[in-house]
Amino acid sequence: MTIEDAMKQRHSVRSYTDRPVEGEVKEQLEELVQQCNEEGNLHIQLVLDEPKAFDSTLAHYGRFSGVRNYFVLVGPKDENLEERCGYYGEKLVLEAQRLGLNTCWVGLTYKKIPEVFAVEKDERFVMVIAVGYGTMKGAAHKSKSIGELCTAPAGMPDWFRRGMEAVQLAPSALNQQKMHFYLEGSKVTAKAGFGLLTKIDLGIAKYHFEAAAGKEHFDWA
Repeated sequence: MTIEDAMKQRHSVRSYTDRPVEGEVKEQLEELVQQCNEEGNLHIQLVLDEPKAFDSTLAHYGRFSGVRNYFVLVGPKDENLEERCGYYGEKLVLEAQRLGLNTCWVGLTYKKIPEVFAVEKDERFVMVIAVGYGTMKGAAHKSKSIGELCTAPAGMPDWFRRGMEAVQLAPSALNQQKMHFYLEGSKVTAKAGFGLLTKIDLGIAKYHFEAAAGKEHFDWA
């Protein structure tokens, strides 16, 4: 499965089976978490077989069931933390999809279980991502048009269009897609709008764009 295939096939899933995440799949996820932490200066942690976080009134309100595994997004406090969590969190999400797993970004509807993860001094807990074997594959969300998501000269290059098609597939809080991309020559600027979790959404969208457009074609402004 290519990364573009994973983007197209991956949808938010809130209901999971009791099949454990184990063996080679578990090892690959743990290796990827370590890689993301090293590259992104983060402290992401994979929590397995822990049902309490999604066995609460909030979780039931969010229509979650059977969630026993999740990534905890944690990192050093700075102005770019949320964007980095979005970027590297989505890298984990898409690789999980390629491994046959399902996922869901979760901003609010869960309960923190502090004893199963660590937040060091000068670090901040951001959010979690549910992961596991879903009871369903989820459904596609509506998306804004490319014209609504970017500003680019007429006759945009193919690599930029590929990137923006990937941005259309990126998950965002409440499907708001409050981000905008700008193309000037080979320079791309991406900005978050105002609203709930928009910096996380920007990081997610930037990962989609970069993975589909190809780093060799552009530089972030």
